[in-house]
Amino acid sequence: MIRKIAKLTFALVTATALMSGAALASDHAAKGKKVFNKCKACHSLKAGKNKIGPSLNGIIGRASGTVDGYKYSKAMKAANLTWDEDTLEKYLANPKKFLKGTKMAFAGLKKEEQRENVIAYLKENAM
Repeated sequence: MIRKIAKLTFALVTATALMSGAALASDHAAKGKKVFNKCKACHSLKAGKNKIGPSLNGIIGRASGTVDGYKYSKAMKAANLTWDEDTLEKYLANPKKFLKGTKMAFAGLKKEEQRENVIAYLKENAM
């Protein structure tokens, strides 16, 4: 009986932890939507819809400088990056410092929390 209760307790604790992790990720994405307001003047999340900057649809896992129909800087075309959480974190902190020669005029997101949130938003909405 005690073993059964222990197993049930473990299962409940594990389920609660997993659900709270998903809720936390969703909370980051909701906050990231607000941060993305700084981005949406130049970037779209719609596939094939480039603006001043390229569409961010499918950015996670995509090679840099590869969106059809967008004219990238020579630096971005030659960067040979794969956009993941780490590269986005570094790029969004200070685009011009991370990639010399980028034509992105945005100064960057100085707060780590903002970068984490916008990356969470992109992971949920840029697919």
